[in-house]
Amino acid sequence: MNTTARGLRVLVTAGAAGIGKAFAEVFADAGAKVFICDVDRAALDAFRGARPEIGAGLADVADPRQVDGLFHEASVFLGGLDVLINNAGIAIYDDLSKLEVIEQHLAVNLFGPLNVTHAFLPLLKRSKGTIVNNLSLAGLAPLPVIPAYSISKAAAFNMTQSLRALLAGQGVTVHAVVLGPIDTDMNRGFEIPKASPESAAVGIFDGLEKGEEDIFPDPASQSIAEGWRTGAPKALERQFAPFVQESAA
Repeated sequence: MNTTARGLRVLVTAGAAGIGKAFAEVFADAGAKVFICDVDRAALDAFRGARPEIGAGLADVADPRQVDGLFHEASVFLGGLDVLINNAGIAIYDDLSKLEVIEQHLAVNLFGPLNVTHAFLPLLKRSKGTIVNNLSLAGLAPLPVIPAYSISKAAAFNMTQSLRALLAGQGVTVHAVVLGPIDTDMNRGFEIPKASPESAAVGIFDGLEKGEEDIFPDPASQSIAEGWRTGAPKALERQFAPFVQESAA
């Protein structure tokens, strides 16, 4: 990650509202050229054209055909890619009794970012770019009222760590953002203290500037940051990472 965002080409999924919108604006304010996608046509229409340095397109990251369309639209607007922000996600209340709800979460929260990453990886390898996956504290320990969401975020966290090891030798850095409760539509039903999308976006941006692999951008996530960084799971990640180089050799 460069020490300045000026001139960077950035893609943000689910960028028409919430953290995605705040993040797109933070990068644009810092001098980046940004393309956002979303499934909410009305939100995109309201956003589209407001700032010439931010392009917008309709795309569902769970649909590989729409991701292909996103690739063509975003790459034309941006002319390449330096930073990919995988922000799209869903959270539905459930009790693990319906397999289709679990599958829906995995389609968006796990395979969605993987679809987008695969599509844009050639551009990111060319630019020695950055992948940012917005995850959740529920990926570290399940939140029982949304267990399917928690499962999908745990899988996405593991996928992020795997990509980090697999791509390290190719010059692409991969960052996990561990989010606590943020004041967005997704968390509307939770009556708990929440950070604003704007403050979370600034926290993520600052973490990228510092080169942090795992970014804890809000008060709730910051409370466990040190324990994560010095704990057994992170130690195991570092211990296992060299297997990529050994297997390649």
